[in-house]
Amino acid sequence: MTDNGEETTQLTVRQAGARGGSRTLERHGREFFRAIGRKGGRKTAELYHELFSEFGKRGGRPRRPALDEYMEEEAGK
Repeated sequence: MTDNGEETTQLTVRQAGARGGSRTLERHGREFFRAIGRKGGRKTAELYHELFSEFGKRGGRPRRPALDEYMEEEAGK
Protein backbone atom coordinates (compact mmCIF):
# COMPACT_ATOMS: atom_id res chain seq x y z
CA MET A 1 0.00 0.00 0.00
CA THR A 2 1.05 3.55 -0.61
CA ASP A 3 0.97 6.36 1.94
CA ASN A 4 -2.50 7.44 0.83
CA GLY A 5 -3.99 3.97 1.37
CA GLU A 6 -4.21 2.90 -2.28
CA GLU A 7 -2.97 -0.51 -3.32
CA THR A 8 -0.28 -0.64 -6.00
CA THR A 9 0.28 -3.48 -8.41
CA GLN A 10 3.47 -4.46 -10.16
CA LEU A 11 3.53 -4.27 -13.96
CA THR A 12 5.68 -6.48 -16.09
CA VAL A 13 7.63 -4.88 -18.92
CA ARG A 14 5.29 -6.56 -21.39
CA GLN A 15 2.19 -5.18 -19.63
CA ALA A 16 3.69 -1.70 -19.49
CA GLY A 17 4.49 -1.84 -23.20
CA ALA A 18 0.99 -3.03 -24.04
CA ARG A 19 -0.51 -0.26 -21.93
CA GLY A 20 1.68 2.34 -23.66
CA GLY A 21 0.79 0.99 -27.09
CA SER A 22 -2.91 1.08 -26.29
CA ARG A 23 -2.65 4.64 -25.05
CA THR A 24 -0.74 5.70 -28.18
CA LEU A 25 -3.43 4.08 -30.32
CA GLU A 26 -6.12 6.02 -28.42
CA ARG A 27 -4.27 9.30 -28.86
CA HIS A 28 -3.02 8.98 -32.46
CA GLY A 29 -5.04 6.25 -34.20
CA ARG A 30 -4.13 3.43 -36.57
CA GLU A 31 -2.86 5.69 -39.33
CA PHE A 32 -0.07 6.87 -37.00
CA PHE A 33 1.17 3.28 -36.61
CA ARG A 34 0.99 2.75 -40.37
CA ALA A 35 2.99 5.92 -40.97
CA ILE A 36 5.76 5.06 -38.50
CA GLY A 37 5.92 1.54 -39.96
CA ARG A 38 6.41 2.96 -43.45
CA LYS A 39 9.09 5.37 -42.17
CA GLY A 40 10.92 2.50 -40.47
CA GLY A 41 10.77 0.38 -43.61
CA ARG A 42 12.12 3.19 -45.76
CA LYS A 43 14.96 3.89 -43.35
CA THR A 44 15.88 0.21 -43.19
CA ALA A 45 15.88 0.04 -47.00
CA GLU A 46 18.07 3.15 -47.13
CA LEU A 47 20.60 1.86 -44.59
CA TYR A 48 20.69 -1.78 -45.69
CA HIS A 49 19.78 -1.52 -49.36
CA GLU A 50 22.02 -4.38 -50.45
CA LEU A 51 20.66 -6.65 -47.70
CA PHE A 52 17.00 -5.62 -47.83
CA SER A 53 15.86 -8.39 -50.19
CA GLU A 54 17.75 -10.92 -48.07
CA PHE A 55 15.89 -9.70 -44.98
CA GLY A 56 12.60 -10.34 -46.76
CA LYS A 57 13.60 -13.89 -47.65
CA ARG A 58 14.34 -14.55 -43.99
CA GLY A 59 11.00 -13.30 -42.73
CA GLY A 60 11.82 -9.62 -42.44
CA ARG A 61 14.68 -9.84 -39.95
CA PRO A 62 18.30 -10.82 -40.27
CA ARG A 63 18.80 -14.32 -38.89
CA ARG A 64 21.06 -14.72 -35.90
CA PRO A 65 23.68 -17.42 -36.32
CA ALA A 66 22.84 -20.70 -34.60
CA LEU A 67 24.97 -21.66 -31.63
CA ASP A 68 26.77 -24.31 -33.73
CA GLU A 69 27.63 -21.72 -36.40
CA TYR A 70 28.84 -19.29 -33.73
CA MET A 71 31.04 -21.91 -32.07
CA GLU A 72 32.59 -22.82 -35.46
CA GLU A 73 33.43 -19.15 -36.07
CA GLU A 74 35.01 -18.85 -32.62
CA ALA A 75 37.05 -22.04 -33.17
CA GLY A 76 38.35 -20.70 -36.47
CA LYS A 77 39.87 -17.58 -34.90
